[in-house]
Amino acid sequence: MNFKQYNQHQTVLFPYSFNDLIPEKHPVRVVDQVVEAINIQALLKTYKKEGNPSYHPKMLLKVMLYAYMTNIYSSRKIEQALRENINFMWLSSMTIVDHNTINRFRGDKLQQVFKEIFKQVVLMLASEGLITLKQIYTDGTKIEAQAGKYSFVWGNSIKTNKAKMLTQLEDLWKYAQSVSKDDDHTPDPPEFKQISKEVIEKTVEQIDAKLSGNEKASTKAKAKLLYIKKNFGKNLEKYQQQEAILGQRNSYSKTDNDATFMRMKEDHMKNGQLKPGYNQQISTENQIIVHYTTHQNPTDTRTLKPHLEDFEKTYGEDIFQELEDITADAGYGSQENYDYLEQKHITAYVKYNSFEKEQDQHYQQKHKTYSKENLYYNPKGDFYVCPMGQRMEKTHESDKITEAGYAQRLSHYRAKNCQGCPIRGMCHKARGNRSIERNHDLERQKEKARKLLLSEQGILKTKKRSADVEPVFAQLKHNHGFRRFTLRGLKKVDLEFGLHALAHNLRKKIAA
Repeated sequence: MNFKQYNQHQTVLFPYSFNDLIPEKHPVRVVDQVVEAINIQALLKTYKKEGNPSYHPKMLLKVMLYAYMTNIYSSRKIEQALRENINFMWLSSMTIVDHNTINRFRGDKLQQVFKEIFKQVVLMLASEGLITLKQIYTDGTKIEAQAGKYSFVWGNSIKTNKAKMLTQLEDLWKYAQSVSKDDDHTPDPPEFKQISKEVIEKTVEQIDAKLSGNEKASTKAKAKLLYIKKNFGKNLEKYQQQEAILGQRNSYSKTDNDATFMRMKEDHMKNGQLKPGYNQQISTENQIIVHYTTHQNPTDTRTLKPHLEDFEKTYGEDIFQELEDITADAGYGSQENYDYLEQKHITAYVKYNSFEKEQDQHYQQKHKTYSKENLYYNPKGDFYVCPMGQRMEKTHESDKITEAGYAQRLSHYRAKNCQGCPIRGMCHKARGNRSIERNHDLERQKEKARKLLLSEQGILKTKKRSADVEPVFAQLKHNHGFRRFTLRGLKKVDLEFGLHALAHNLRKKIAA
């Protein structure tokens, strides 16, 4: 048989160089070039001068970025790659770093300065002409947290349990009053409006004075009092701690207190189950992520303003002088968001929740006569005209605070006489005369958005949005298997997504 020479233990005169074994256009070289080009002084400052020498953060950053580019997210697998993978060996210069050091670098050092590193790479891509930072497309997705699916704490359950405690105290106090011998010296009843430590102590003291030594008092009532003494104080303290963790949220996970239970589209049952997760927001241009933020609120409406505020904080105040427009779907259409974008002089191609329905001919034919949106409004006289031609005069104005805490001004209008109207049953269902309310500022913003979205430029922007920002999530989730966070806590989760985002941008740079 004729074979090529093979000798596993053959020595060579000149040792092999890793540089010769890695192709010129290999992605690992791009990682090396990018990290060498950016300023990492902020990262260097996170280290102390005293103590044993540390692994160089530049080397660790290169290793971390290349690991996320190649779908290696576990610190133990990164350690294994440093021992076995020639690309990692070249980046680290054959330095073997244990997984604990990798974890500390990622979770501590890198967390403090990563947004600055991410910004520098984005500006580098802008200088290369891949993006302009003049237009962005914004969208969000929910990503499951590294937390137990059944480790939930609900804010409504806490309120219900506290109300039950208050009811039990009141019922037992009333029972103690009914069997009390000392009717002439009845103490003032506690105020059973809100449960507190003082209310529990005061009520228990009064009930105990009435039931102890009282032959009329049942054994069941005394046992209930004993249970209240032992448990109500501890339970109330537990509920208060849970409410402190909840903040403005309605739920959290016991295994990751920063995670909120959200409805996930990608669950295996395909029925939108509630799972602990985070609402991840990104802004893209040419499928490059220019900014990202992580939120605990499942509603996209409340994330746009903090997302853009963090965008301004990261890139500086001058960024909004460069930014011309933003395009987003109907999940972001609110008066607060429209007002904010108007103040920042950013053109908003942002749909409101009824925009698509307005474009539906069947919907328009069904509602065009009687819905509030289609009633004639006279801005000079400030009145509406009902379908029968009757003027609906303004009655008063009122202030409203939305769930997000935003103040709105509403104007109210009412018809003078709907009695005997032949179309009353189709026009409205109220008992009296028809009344409507109008938010003039929101209607103005919606009209402005409507004109922008229906313009030739707006139609192009809307079409491009679905081809710009949505494929990025598809790349991360389906092509790179990022469907669940591996770290816990809001800050660490934000860093983890940032590493995925930067790895995605580097892949786009290579493909450009």
